[in-house]
Amino acid sequence: MEQISSKENKRIKTIKKLLSSASFRRKEGVFVAEGLRLCGDAIKSGAEIVSAFFSESFYAKNASFVQDTASITDQTFLLKDNIFSAVSDTKTPQGVLFIIKTLDKTIDFDKIKNNGKVLALETVQDPVNLGTILRTAEALGVDAVVLTRDCCDIYAPKVARGSMGAVFRLSFHITDDLPGLIGRFNAFGTTYAAVLDENSVSLNDCSFEGAVLAVVGNEGNGITPKTIEACTHRLYIPMRGDAESLNVSAAASIILWEMKK
Repeated sequence: MEQISSKENKRIKTIKKLLSSASFRRKEGVFVAEGLRLCGDAIKSGAEIVSAFFSESFYAKNASFVQDTASITDQTFLLKDNIFSAVSDTKTPQGVLFIIKTLDKTIDFDKIKNNGKVLALETVQDPVNLGTILRTAEALGVDAVVLTRDCCDIYAPKVARGSMGAVFRLSFHITDDLPGLIGRFNAFGTTYAAVLDENSVSLNDCSFEGAVLAVVGNEGNGITPKTIEACTHRLYIPMRGDAESLNVSAAASIILWEMKK
């Protein structure tokens, strides 16, 4: 295990850039996972770990975890505690950090046709919202999540942590043409756009039998007109209070619950 004792080490600089730059993550095809729970989930899920970094204090308390990690990746590094703290993206670093290969998958429509349930996200920007949605989607057994390219980066550190490891286990797909993908889905299933207009049907009256895809949109602007038009139906979530709308992660959670009941 190689030791790193300088903040100027090229690997330290690479970690910092991966943490801060979505474009660099896309270019390199890797992302950062930090923390014992998240890194443990990465191992259990069979994610491809490119390199692993441990603080000296973590190694002293978790030698077996370090050794197990070393058996599945050729690149393991030991950092002085102050060096690890300097590169960490968390307030209280646990002392373990992985660089992992990205996991984007292409949707297999043949596996969805019978009774599959898909959630599509259009231009969702907040990493906390996205992490919560992914965590809920996994918990409720959604078959796949689709994200438009302009969504918050699914590999952002806050998204990975907020998803509680769901990013490793969920089947997800990033698309440049959500209306086109919806059109393909319409050939064998039903699609819903979550919007508030006179043509919307209450969520209570929606049928989620068979293959279903539901779309939720941007926190401020909702779903684009082109995507709404591509869907076969429109739905709204009935609310009894005075609130005009729900947070996108809350709305997605309610719709997912109804889809998977």
